[in-house]
Amino acid sequence: MQKKESSRLSSAEISQLWGSFMGESSQVCMFSYFLSTAEDKKTKNIIEFAYHTSCRQLEEIKSIFSKEGRTIPHGFHVEEDISPKVKKVFTDEFILEYIHQFARMGLRAHGINLSVVKRQDIISYYKKCLTDAIELYEMVVEALSSKGIYRSFPEMPLSKEVDYIQRQSFLSGFLGKKRPLTAPEITNLYANLHRNALGAGLMTGLIQSTRSEEVKKYLIRGKEIAEKHYEIFNDFLKENGMSSPLHWDKEVIPQDLKVFSEKLIMFLSSSLTSAGIGFYGLGIGTSFRRDLGVSYNRLLGEIELYAEDGTNIMIDKGWLESPPKKED
Repeated sequence: MQKKESSRLSSAEISQLWGSFMGESSQVCMFSYFLSTAEDKKTKNIIEFAYHTSCRQLEEIKSIFSKEGRTIPHGFHVEEDISPKVKKVFTDEFILEYIHQFARMGLRAHGINLSVVKRQDIISYYKKCLTDAIELYEMVVEALSSKGIYRSFPEMPLSKEVDYIQRQSFLSGFLGKKRPLTAPEITNLYANLHRNALGAGLMTGLIQSTRSEEVKKYLIRGKEIAEKHYEIFNDFLKENGMSSPLHWDKEVIPQDLKVFSEKLIMFLSSSLTSAGIGFYGLGIGTSFRRDLGVSYNRLLGEIELYAEDGTNIMIDKGWLESPPKKED
Protein backbone atom coordinates (compact mmCIF):
# COMPACT_ATOMS: atom_id res chain seq x y z
CA MET A 1 0.00 0.00 0.00
CA GLN A 2 1.38 3.42 -0.98
CA LYS A 3 2.22 5.68 1.95
CA LYS A 4 0.17 8.88 1.97
CA GLU A 5 2.34 11.99 1.87
CA SER A 6 1.91 14.62 4.60
CA SER A 7 0.34 17.90 3.52
CA ARG A 8 1.99 19.79 6.37
CA LEU A 9 4.80 22.24 5.69
CA SER A 10 8.24 20.68 5.36
CA SER A 11 11.30 22.00 7.20
CA ALA A 12 12.46 23.67 3.95
CA GLU A 13 9.10 25.40 3.43
CA ILE A 14 8.99 26.60 7.03
CA SER A 15 12.56 27.92 6.94
CA GLN A 16 12.12 29.76 3.64
CA LEU A 17 8.78 31.29 4.68
CA TRP A 18 10.21 32.34 8.05
CA GLY A 19 13.23 33.94 6.38
CA SER A 20 10.99 35.67 3.83
CA PHE A 21 8.80 37.05 6.62
CA MET A 22 11.76 38.53 8.48
CA GLY A 23 13.19 40.06 5.32
CA GLU A 24 9.92 41.46 4.01
CA SER A 25 8.91 42.92 7.39
CA SER A 26 12.23 44.81 7.53
CA GLN A 27 11.70 46.08 3.98
CA VAL A 28 8.14 47.23 4.77
CA CYS A 29 9.72 49.50 7.40
CA MET A 30 12.33 50.83 4.98
CA PHE A 31 9.86 51.33 2.12
CA SER A 32 7.45 53.10 4.46
CA TYR A 33 10.23 55.45 5.49
CA PHE A 34 11.35 56.01 1.89
CA LEU A 35 7.76 56.83 0.90
CA SER A 36 7.63 59.60 3.48
CA THR A 37 10.91 61.18 2.35
CA ALA A 38 11.18 60.62 -1.44
CA GLU A 39 10.49 63.66 -3.60
CA ASP A 40 10.69 62.44 -7.22
CA LYS A 41 7.34 61.13 -8.56
CA LYS A 42 8.80 58.17 -10.48
CA THR A 43 10.83 57.15 -7.43
CA LYS A 44 7.72 57.34 -5.21
CA ASN A 45 5.78 55.13 -7.66
CA ILE A 46 8.49 52.48 -7.48
CA ILE A 47 8.59 52.64 -3.67
CA GLU A 48 4.79 52.32 -3.50
CA PHE A 49 4.93 49.19 -5.67
CA ALA A 50 7.68 47.69 -3.49
CA TYR A 51 5.87 48.63 -0.28
CA HIS A 52 2.48 47.15 -1.27
CA THR A 53 4.15 44.03 -2.68
CA SER A 54 6.01 43.39 0.58
CA CYS A 55 2.85 44.04 2.65
CA ARG A 56 0.88 41.54 0.57
CA GLN A 57 3.59 38.91 0.82
CA LEU A 58 3.68 39.32 4.61
CA GLU A 59 -0.07 38.82 4.88
CA GLU A 60 0.12 35.66 2.76
CA ILE A 61 2.79 34.16 5.02
CA LYS A 62 0.71 35.05 8.09
CA SER A 63 -2.26 33.27 6.53
CA ILE A 64 -0.20 30.16 5.72
CA PHE A 65 1.25 29.96 9.24
CA SER A 66 -2.14 30.59 10.86
CA LYS A 67 -3.79 27.76 8.92
CA GLU A 68 -0.94 25.49 10.05
CA GLY A 69 -1.33 26.55 13.68
CA ARG A 70 2.23 27.87 13.68
CA THR A 71 3.55 30.90 15.55
CA ILE A 72 3.74 34.00 13.38
CA PRO A 73 7.19 35.65 13.73
CA HIS A 74 7.34 39.09 15.30
CA GLY A 75 9.71 40.55 12.73
CA PHE A 76 9.69 44.32 12.34
CA HIS A 77 6.96 46.96 12.51
CA VAL A 78 6.89 50.55 11.27
CA GLU A 79 5.47 51.83 14.58
CA GLU A 80 8.29 50.12 16.52
CA ASP A 81 11.27 50.47 14.21
CA ILE A 82 10.83 53.78 12.36
CA SER A 83 10.70 57.13 14.17
CA PRO A 84 7.50 59.16 13.64
CA LYS A 85 9.75 62.24 13.43
CA VAL A 86 10.73 61.63 9.83
CA LYS A 87 13.87 63.26 8.44
CA LYS A 88 15.38 62.65 4.99
CA VAL A 89 18.61 60.66 5.41
CA PHE A 90 19.05 59.27 1.88
CA THR A 91 18.68 61.04 -1.46
CA ASP A 92 16.20 59.73 -4.04
CA GLU A 93 19.12 58.43 -6.13
CA PHE A 94 20.36 56.38 -3.18
CA ILE A 95 16.85 55.03 -2.53
CA LEU A 96 16.64 53.82 -6.15
CA GLU A 97 20.02 52.07 -5.87
CA TYR A 98 18.96 50.51 -2.55
CA ILE A 99 15.84 49.07 -4.19
CA HIS A 100 17.90 48.03 -7.23
CA GLN A 101 20.36 45.99 -5.14
CA PHE A 102 17.67 44.45 -2.90
CA ALA A 103 15.60 43.56 -5.98
CA ARG A 104 18.66 41.71 -7.32
CA MET A 105 18.95 39.84 -4.03
CA GLY A 106 15.23 39.10 -4.12
CA LEU A 107 15.50 37.55 -7.58
CA ARG A 108 18.20 35.21 -6.32
CA ALA A 109 16.50 34.44 -2.99
CA HIS A 110 13.06 33.66 -4.46
CA GLY A 111 14.65 31.41 -7.09
CA ILE A 112 16.36 29.45 -4.31
CA ASN A 113 13.14 29.38 -2.26
CA LEU A 114 11.21 28.01 -5.21
CA SER A 115 13.78 25.27 -5.78
CA VAL A 116 13.30 23.65 -2.34
CA VAL A 117 9.52 23.80 -1.81
CA LYS A 118 6.98 21.14 -2.81
CA ARG A 119 3.50 22.06 -1.60
CA GLN A 120 1.50 23.64 -4.40
CA ASP A 121 0.37 26.72 -2.46
CA ILE A 122 3.98 27.49 -1.45
CA ILE A 123 5.16 26.99 -5.04
CA SER A 124 2.46 29.44 -6.18
CA TYR A 125 3.47 31.90 -3.48
CA TYR A 126 7.14 31.95 -4.51
CA LYS A 127 6.29 32.06 -8.22
CA LYS A 128 4.33 35.26 -7.52
CA CYS A 129 7.21 36.59 -5.39
CA LEU A 130 9.60 35.96 -8.29
CA THR A 131 7.24 37.69 -10.73
CA ASP A 132 6.99 40.69 -8.37
CA ALA A 133 10.79 40.83 -8.03
CA ILE A 134 11.19 40.79 -11.82
CA GLU A 135 8.68 43.62 -12.24
CA LEU A 136 10.33 45.68 -9.50
CA TYR A 137 13.77 45.08 -11.00
CA GLU A 138 12.61 46.21 -14.45
CA MET A 139 10.99 49.34 -12.99
CA VAL A 140 14.08 50.41 -11.04
CA VAL A 141 16.52 49.68 -13.90
CA GLU A 142 14.38 51.82 -16.22
CA ALA A 143 14.29 54.64 -13.65
CA LEU A 144 18.06 54.55 -13.03
CA SER A 145 18.69 54.48 -16.79
CA SER A 146 16.34 57.40 -17.49
CA LYS A 147 18.17 59.47 -14.85
CA GLY A 148 21.56 58.51 -16.31
CA ILE A 149 22.76 56.86 -13.09
CA TYR A 150 22.51 53.18 -14.01
CA ARG A 151 25.96 51.57 -13.83
CA SER A 152 26.18 49.07 -16.68
CA PHE A 153 28.48 46.06 -16.50
CA PRO A 154 31.59 46.47 -18.70
CA GLU A 155 31.36 45.51 -22.38
CA MET A 156 33.45 42.66 -23.80
CA PRO A 157 35.17 42.52 -27.22
CA LEU A 158 33.61 40.29 -29.89
CA SER A 159 34.97 36.71 -30.00
CA LYS A 160 36.31 35.65 -33.39
CA GLU A 161 36.30 31.91 -32.64
CA VAL A 162 35.81 29.29 -29.94
CA ASP A 163 38.82 29.30 -27.61
CA TYR A 164 40.04 26.33 -25.53
CA ILE A 165 42.40 26.76 -22.59
CA GLN A 166 45.80 25.36 -23.55
CA ARG A 167 48.09 25.96 -20.55
CA GLN A 168 48.00 25.66 -16.76
CA SER A 169 49.18 29.29 -16.63
CA PHE A 170 45.49 30.20 -17.15
CA LEU A 171 45.10 29.50 -13.43
CA SER A 172 48.07 31.59 -12.26
CA GLY A 173 47.84 35.13 -10.99
CA PHE A 174 50.71 35.75 -8.60
CA LEU A 175 53.91 35.47 -10.66
CA GLY A 176 54.67 36.58 -14.19
CA LYS A 177 52.23 38.10 -16.63
CA LYS A 178 48.59 37.84 -15.56
CA ARG A 179 46.03 36.85 -18.16
CA PRO A 180 43.04 39.17 -18.72
CA LEU A 181 39.96 38.61 -16.59
CA THR A 182 37.23 36.37 -17.97
CA ALA A 183 33.62 37.57 -18.34
CA PRO A 184 32.38 35.63 -15.23
CA GLU A 185 35.27 37.05 -13.16
CA ILE A 186 34.48 40.61 -14.30
CA THR A 187 30.76 40.15 -13.63
CA ASN A 188 31.27 39.02 -10.04
CA LEU A 189 33.95 41.63 -9.29
CA TYR A 190 31.70 44.37 -10.63
CA ALA A 191 28.60 43.15 -8.78
CA ASN A 192 30.47 42.76 -5.49
CA LEU A 193 32.01 46.20 -5.94
CA HIS A 194 28.52 47.69 -6.35
CA ARG A 195 27.14 45.91 -3.28
CA ASN A 196 30.04 47.14 -1.14
CA ALA A 197 29.57 50.71 -2.37
CA LEU A 198 25.90 50.55 -1.38
CA GLY A 199 26.80 48.91 1.95
CA ALA A 200 29.25 51.69 2.82
CA GLY A 201 26.62 54.33 1.99
CA LEU A 202 23.90 52.55 3.95
CA MET A 203 26.16 52.20 7.01
CA THR A 204 26.96 55.93 6.81
CA GLY A 205 23.25 56.75 7.05
CA LEU A 206 22.44 54.16 9.71
CA ILE A 207 25.29 55.24 12.00
CA GLN A 208 23.41 58.51 12.55
CA SER A 209 20.54 56.62 14.21
CA THR A 210 22.66 54.80 16.76
CA ARG A 211 22.91 55.75 20.43
CA SER A 212 24.69 52.59 21.58
CA GLU A 213 28.48 52.94 21.33
CA GLU A 214 28.77 49.20 20.73
CA VAL A 215 26.43 49.31 17.73
CA LYS A 216 28.04 52.49 16.41
CA LYS A 217 31.53 50.95 16.53
CA TYR A 218 30.20 47.85 14.80
CA LEU A 219 28.67 49.89 11.95
CA ILE A 220 31.82 52.00 11.55
CA ARG A 221 33.81 48.78 11.29
CA GLY A 222 31.34 47.49 8.69
CA LYS A 223 31.65 50.70 6.67
CA GLU A 224 35.46 50.41 6.73
CA ILE A 225 35.30 46.77 5.62
CA ALA A 226 32.93 47.64 2.75
CA GLU A 227 35.19 50.49 1.60
CA LYS A 228 38.30 48.28 1.77
CA HIS A 229 36.64 45.45 -0.17
CA TYR A 230 35.40 47.98 -2.74
CA GLU A 231 38.98 49.16 -3.33
CA ILE A 232 40.30 45.59 -3.65
CA PHE A 233 37.69 44.69 -6.27
CA ASN A 234 38.25 47.99 -8.06
CA ASP A 235 42.02 47.35 -8.20
CA PHE A 236 41.41 44.06 -10.05
CA LEU A 237 39.21 45.92 -12.54
CA LYS A 238 41.74 48.76 -12.90
CA GLU A 239 44.37 46.25 -14.02
CA ASN A 240 42.07 45.46 -16.95
CA GLY A 241 41.17 49.08 -17.72
CA MET A 242 37.70 48.90 -16.15
CA SER A 243 37.88 51.16 -13.09
CA SER A 244 34.48 52.04 -11.64
CA PRO A 245 34.48 55.04 -9.25
CA LEU A 246 31.30 54.76 -7.21
CA HIS A 247 30.62 56.21 -3.74
CA TRP A 248 27.01 56.18 -2.54
CA ASP A 249 27.93 57.57 0.89
CA LYS A 250 27.92 60.98 -0.82
CA GLU A 251 24.15 60.55 -1.19
CA VAL A 252 23.63 60.47 2.60
CA ILE A 253 22.20 63.59 4.25
CA PRO A 254 23.61 64.39 7.74
CA GLN A 255 20.90 64.20 10.44
CA ASP A 256 21.07 64.29 14.23
CA LEU A 257 17.96 62.16 14.77
CA LYS A 258 17.28 58.54 15.64
CA VAL A 259 15.28 57.49 12.55
CA PHE A 260 15.70 53.67 12.66
CA SER A 261 15.62 51.30 15.63
CA GLU A 262 18.96 49.70 16.42
CA LYS A 263 17.29 46.28 16.14
CA LEU A 264 16.35 47.07 12.52
CA ILE A 265 19.80 48.54 11.84
CA MET A 266 21.54 45.39 13.04
CA PHE A 267 19.20 43.17 11.01
CA LEU A 268 19.86 45.16 7.81
CA SER A 269 23.60 44.97 8.45
CA SER A 270 23.31 41.22 9.06
CA SER A 271 21.25 40.73 5.88
CA LEU A 272 23.81 42.53 3.72
CA THR A 273 26.67 40.60 5.32
CA SER A 274 24.90 37.26 4.80
CA ALA A 275 24.23 38.15 1.16
CA GLY A 276 27.88 39.14 0.78
CA ILE A 277 29.03 35.74 2.07
CA GLY A 278 26.88 34.01 -0.56
CA PHE A 279 28.02 36.27 -3.40
CA TYR A 280 31.70 35.94 -2.45
CA GLY A 281 31.24 32.17 -2.55
CA LEU A 282 29.81 32.55 -6.05
CA GLY A 283 32.85 34.65 -6.96
CA ILE A 284 35.21 31.91 -5.77
CA GLY A 285 33.32 29.30 -7.80
CA THR A 286 33.57 31.26 -11.05
CA SER A 287 37.15 32.60 -10.74
CA PHE A 288 40.00 30.53 -12.20
CA ARG A 289 42.85 32.95 -11.45
CA ARG A 290 44.49 31.94 -8.18
CA ASP A 291 45.00 35.50 -6.94
CA LEU A 292 41.24 36.12 -7.26
CA GLY A 293 40.39 32.94 -5.35
CA VAL A 294 42.84 33.78 -2.56
CA SER A 295 41.46 37.33 -2.27
CA TYR A 296 37.86 36.13 -2.13
CA ASN A 297 38.74 33.57 0.57
CA ARG A 298 40.55 36.19 2.66
CA LEU A 299 37.71 38.70 2.36
CA LEU A 300 35.16 35.96 3.05
CA GLY A 301 36.92 35.13 6.33
CA GLU A 302 36.81 38.79 7.32
CA ILE A 303 33.07 39.21 6.77
CA GLU A 304 32.31 35.88 8.43
CA LEU A 305 34.02 37.16 11.60
CA TYR A 306 32.12 40.44 11.24
CA ALA A 307 28.83 38.55 10.89
CA GLU A 308 29.59 36.48 14.02
CA ASP A 309 30.31 39.61 16.06
CA GLY A 310 27.03 41.14 14.85
CA THR A 311 25.13 38.02 15.87
CA ASN A 312 26.66 38.20 19.34
CA ILE A 313 25.56 41.84 19.70
CA MET A 314 21.98 40.96 18.67
CA ILE A 315 21.88 38.06 21.14
CA ASP A 316 23.21 40.23 23.97
CA LYS A 317 20.63 42.93 23.23
CA GLY A 318 17.74 40.46 22.86
CA TRP A 319 17.19 41.42 19.20
CA LEU A 320 17.80 38.08 17.47
CA GLU A 321 14.57 36.20 16.78
CA SER A 322 15.12 32.43 16.61
CA PRO A 323 14.09 30.51 13.48
CA PRO A 324 11.67 27.58 14.03
CA LYS A 325 13.53 24.55 15.35
CA LYS A 326 12.89 20.87 15.93
CA GLU A 327 11.80 19.90 19.42
CA ASP A 328 14.26 17.96 21.57
